[in-house]
This record gives sequence, structure tokens and C-alpha cells, in this order.
Amino acid sequence: MPPVPFMRPPDSDNSFEVGDTVEVFCDHEKGGQRIRGWLKGIVVQVDSKMVAVQFRSNVYLTDGWMVPDHILWYPLTSAHIRPVQRKQSKADLL
Repeated sequence: MPPVPFMRPPDSDNSFEVGDTVEVFCDHEKGGQRIRGWLKGIVVQVDSKMVAVQFRSNVYLTDGWMVPDHILWYPLTSAHIRPVQRKQSKADLL
């Protein structure tokens, strides 16, 4: 596929790659209840504007429909997607 023409490269605070673990703010199931909050997922596709994230649990669209393939798409600049913050271990603090 030919590259997308632009005057200068788009600025991106987060660069995502396939296989990255991310957190997404979305409607999902937790403990048999439907909630809206942060959920971990895996990046399965990235293009010049969008990121596809797949989840192990059921996720829902804003209008209430369950997503059968458990994949949601987000713009690269969305505030609703972020890299997973790694917890610091005692070895990291020393």
C-alpha cells in the first residue's frame, strides 16, 4: 500500500504496535454486570489513523450492542486508549 501523502508527519503522543497491551475506556462486562471503565486488551491492528483492540470479555458499543468479535477501533489520538502502566517492583525501586 502506498504511503499516505502529507505535508509533515502527524504528531502522536502514543505509538501503538500490534501485540501491545493497552487499556481502553469502554462498556464491558465484569462480574456479570455491564460497567463503563478501563479494560485491558491487545492491539491487533494499527493503521495511519486508527487502532484496533481485542478483548477477552464482552464489550459493547455506546448504543448497547455487544461486539461479536470483541474488537473495538479507536483513533490514534483518542483519550480513551492508553498504554498499560507497568507496576513497579521492589527491584525497580533499588
